[in-house]
Amino acid sequence: MSQYSNNSLLDQLTLGKSTSYSQYYDPSLLQGVPRSLNRDQLSITASTLPFKGEDVWYGYELSWLNSKGKPIVALAEFRFPCTTAHIVESKSFKLYLNSFNQSRFNSGKDVEKALLTDLQKIVEGEVEVTLFNVEQCPALSFIKSDYECIDDLDIEIDSYQLDPSLLQLSVSPKPVSEKLVSHLLKSNCLITNQPDWGTIYIDYKGAKICHQSLLKYLVSFRQHNEFHEQCVERIFIDLMKYCKPDSLTVFARYTRRGGLDINPYRSTTSKPAPNLRTLRQ
Repeated sequence: MSQYSNNSLLDQLTLGKSTSYSQYYDPSLLQGVPRSLNRDQLSITASTLPFKGEDVWYGYELSWLNSKGKPIVALAEFRFPCTTAHIVESKSFKLYLNSFNQSRFNSGKDVEKALLTDLQKIVEGEVEVTLFNVEQCPALSFIKSDYECIDDLDIEIDSYQLDPSLLQLSVSPKPVSEKLVSHLLKSNCLITNQPDWGTIYIDYKGAKICHQSLLKYLVSFRQHNEFHEQCVERIFIDLMKYCKPDSLTVFARYTRRGGLDINPYRSTTSKPAPNLRTLRQ
């Protein structure tokens, strides 16, 4: 059961409830969730964030009608800074994007403008929206990763409940610079309990982290219930607390559901999220 199950804010969301799909543009479908919902649990506030970053979403099922009634399709990239007051609730986002299906717009720029206006209002912060031709989206190109995969480590696991105390430094914790990746991240939706599958990229400098302990910790999310953004912030906070790296970046690429994927990025640097993608995204 979710640790937020008694929060009245969650009871108001469309997620987990039967809904009808509107095919005509309707920004009232969007719903926001306060970022403070999770950050209160982590003892961090909007004014004292220990990280920088953004949430990068890709919309694969965006379509509208041009002025002559001809359908147009596009891929959409949405970038939400981690400083916005709210995140967008994912099901409401899907319903909202579907509401463009039978609505007429004079141009893709008009669609971008509508998306930008509506999303900035719901998250109470700046948002970036970019539409791409479905055959020309550089952000979704496959780029060979230079991250070391830790998934083949021969470890024994008998617990699948979140346990940050599993994190340990190496026996010889000499300062290193490492880029690590695992494809074994799995958590569950905070409300519906549906599985969320992801690839997690960790880039850090500092005392060497024990790879076996890191993998066990990531697997301990397997029965944990939180939104994507909350899981990534929790991983960042836990790594900083237990391993104390000099610099740290945590980036998760989740598989899509309902035509949307959510990819939270948190870092001690000001760099934007990298273009890292696997066949699952």
